Amino acid sequence: MKTNADIFAAFFRVGILGFGGGPSAIPLFHREAVKKYKWMTDDEFGDTLALGNTMPGPIATKMAGYIGYRVNGIAGSLVALFASVVPTVLLMILLLGALQQFKGVEWVNNMSAAVVPVVGVMLAVMTWDFFKKSGESLGWMRAVWLTLMFAIMLEVLHIHPAFVIIGILIIVLVPLKKRGGTM
Repeated sequence: MKTNADIFAAFFRVGILGFGGGPSAIPLFHREAVKKYKWMTDDEFGDTLALGNTMPGPIATKMAGYIGYRVNGIAGSLVALFASVVPTVLLMILLLGALQQFKGVEWVNNMSAAVVPVVGVMLAVMTWDFFKKSGESLGWMRAVWLTLMFAIMLEVLHIHPAFVIIGILIIVLVPLKKRGGTM
């Protein structure tokens, strides 16, 4: 059963545990929307994440708004946005106030620095899951080749992800349309 209480609980957890900004919350969104509540598949989540990254604004609010909408319409979207944003705002006020008071204390600095590797591992696990899925669906050689090509385009050539995704869509959809396939 899809209820606003479930939406609130899921996105409250993401909002309260998503330390490190939007990228660190993505694995938490994945866990709630795909693994726990099964509101979407891995493919749908990946598509949502890819499209969300091409649009301006914070990824966490875009993901919460869309997934909430998908689950329960406008009400679900508003609940998801409220649940994911309000805890972050409250924590910012509380934690930054406390950190400012103790910013010279070594254990506080160490605690802040210790969060970074945890976020890195969470992102690495999710990246591996997406790569593994690509290898299974595209074939490993093609997945490795495309990953390297897109990494060069994004990180070396500094091409915006939106242009990379639009290019992929053109490459895939134009031949499909010429063959008379459906989109």
